[in-house]
Amino acid sequence: MYKSEPRSTLRYSLARAYNGYTLFTPISSNIVWLMDMTGHFVHRWETPYEPALHGVLLPNGRLLYAGRMEGQTYAREIGIGAGGVLAEYDWEGNELWRYEDMSMHHDFWRLENGNTMVLRWIDVPHDMVKHIPGGVPDTDGKGGMVADSFREIDRDGQVVWEWHAHHHLRPELFAICPMCSRHEWTHMNSCFVLHDGDIMTTSFNLSRLFIISRKTGAIRWEWGEGQLAHPHNPTLLDNGNILLFDNGMHRRLSAVAFSRVLEISPTTGEIVWEYTDRCPSSFFSCIMSGAQRLPNGNTLICESIKGRFFEITGDGEIVWEYVNPFFNYDSLAGLGYNNMVFRAYRYGPDYPGFNGRVLNVEKFDFWNRIYSQM
Repeated sequence: MYKSEPRSTLRYSLARAYNGYTLFTPISSNIVWLMDMTGHFVHRWETPYEPALHGVLLPNGRLLYAGRMEGQTYAREIGIGAGGVLAEYDWEGNELWRYEDMSMHHDFWRLENGNTMVLRWIDVPHDMVKHIPGGVPDTDGKGGMVADSFREIDRDGQVVWEWHAHHHLRPELFAICPMCSRHEWTHMNSCFVLHDGDIMTTSFNLSRLFIISRKTGAIRWEWGEGQLAHPHNPTLLDNGNILLFDNGMHRRLSAVAFSRVLEISPTTGEIVWEYTDRCPSSFFSCIMSGAQRLPNGNTLICESIKGRFFEITGDGEIVWEYVNPFFNYDSLAGLGYNNMVFRAYRYGPDYPGFNGRVLNVEKFDFWNRIYSQM
């Protein structure tokens, strides 16, 4: 019989952790895993596509998953995040819905009306490129520069609303990081739709947090100049604050690269809470990553580069920790041999998506036996 705590689960405080199930997608795989707190797998979805970059469990128990299509040219020109297909699967892994668009990348959001918001690359007009400052000189892509677009689609794949970055951002105010390529201007990497329909996103190349007005398309609020260093995954908390992962690559005025998780007040623009490691450089992921505030006040953090997920209390104490045991080789996006994970999500036992579903440890006995020995 396999051990009660596989070694991939490095630590677990039953009394202090938010007990539930964790969903994650290894970057160089086509399988989405659901596991319990001890690291035992209880369910999985196997898809025809490698991730671009993750899947989420919807309240109806279906998996919404972004996959990378064959022949994805953006993956070679820009790197990780390029997609091509967004698919919805039932609990048994049957495909129920799909939408194809080779410009999709990084993130998506299922709306309450059943529509879906997707994030896309879009070409910047050639006469505008020369007015965009920053970036490493002479690194423009062969096809010019790209920025970002948000597009809402209905169940039939019809576009019902769209936003283009180059229509609403003034080039002279938003310079590309001087250490990044000029192939991309904005490189937005997240899609969080607020209750009023406005969109919250982070821009990797501009090191900014934006809230976009759904009605006008204007930038309603922005934050991060001089504070953020290539951030990811903003979420709105119940208290009205914003939680995000500040990666820390190319951090200004710092000789050491380190990541941190921030809680920001959009009212005052102040950082009201943050997490860094006691040894700052020990917690660092230059790309991807995310953070989720849990119902008990703890925070689940995904340190993507290391394939590490850990849960901390408000005081920064680690009460649960896990390392993705699945390594694979990715040559298309230049990732090499890795165990990276874009994001990890924790769902409580009372999550509606589990209603009527069987979480079966015994079904995955083979996998649990293998990874209990690692």
